[in-house]
Amino acid sequence: MNAVLGLEDGTIIKGTGFGAEGIVSGELVFTTQYTGYEEALTDPSYKGQILMFTYPLIGNYGVSDNCFESDGVKAEGLVVKEACPEPSHHMSKKTIFELMEDEGKPGIAGVDTRMLTIKTREHGTMRAALINGSDDGEEAVEIARAQKSISDIDFISQVTCPQPFKLESPLRDPSNPINVVLVDCGRKLSIERSLLARGMDVTVVPGNSSVSTIESYDPDLLFFSNGPGDPTQAQDAISAVKHFTGELPIVGICLGHQIISLAMGAETYKLKFGHRGANQPVKDLETGIVHITSQNHGFAVDGDSFEEAEVAVTQYNTNDKTVEGIAHKYLDIFSVQYHPDAHPGPMDSEKLFFEKVLKLAGGKK
Repeated sequence: MNAVLGLEDGTIIKGTGFGAEGIVSGELVFTTQYTGYEEALTDPSYKGQILMFTYPLIGNYGVSDNCFESDGVKAEGLVVKEACPEPSHHMSKKTIFELMEDEGKPGIAGVDTRMLTIKTREHGTMRAALINGSDDGEEAVEIARAQKSISDIDFISQVTCPQPFKLESPLRDPSNPINVVLVDCGRKLSIERSLLARGMDVTVVPGNSSVSTIESYDPDLLFFSNGPGDPTQAQDAISAVKHFTGELPIVGICLGHQIISLAMGAETYKLKFGHRGANQPVKDLETGIVHITSQNHGFAVDGDSFEEAEVAVTQYNTNDKTVEGIAHKYLDIFSVQYHPDAHPGPMDSEKLFFEKVLKLAGGKK
């Protein structure tokens, strides 16, 4: 099957199509992870983006469905150097070709991903269009240029849960139940798994939930998840942070970190090409320890822009010095930019982060 990728700067890349026929558009972003393509493709944070892997062979251990971070593929499309047609793994149920076809998503192989990664690093993230079933590059470029900026689209409403629901931990203490309200801005399932594994019940609510809705669940801790797009689109979540500041412990990951920072008076900005991969080094300023982390974000927090002096930057990225963590000096509020739930990625920070969450949530009772 013919396929073509067109970028807003006029670049046209022809290749071999796989998955579903059709046309998709979005930002072309790259991730440097070697493994974890199931987790990445199903991460709701990739909504609105065409995902390109820098690692040249994708699909070599197949697809098991056990590592999904949502109910299906959320990236708009997939770009690879080579897609493996015959995976080898005892848990594999299907190929990467079958996954993309089943999910109705297009993929393109035979692409010089090294060239496109270098171009992205030099010129910044660009809008793109992927056409599966055609090699009309001019049409792809035209579609890429016509799409809206990512900052003008509310992606959270496209990936959040439609209704609240509760998950009861099998390890809960009946005499001292702990209820975390998880505001779903595009959550990864591994976040709730980490909370449930520590005995906390989790009530998941939509990303646009009102203050009164959140209050009705009597939370012990308020947790803001990861998600796609520009954090300034999350006005309801920002308002919720402002309302509950000083009343409840508040924690956030990735987009949730940016939402909390905006509520604390900080500003956010778009990175040139973002952080996406499983080997991002983060230094903890309190301990001096550098953790290797999994990340997926295109926006960052301006650490010098906080209106409240009580908020401190606690961690930073050793590659580019961007803010990776904040904490309130006197209130139970903290957040991190990376993914301590570690799917995919190293487990360096999973225990430290979620046991700190457990301590804050259990402190109320």
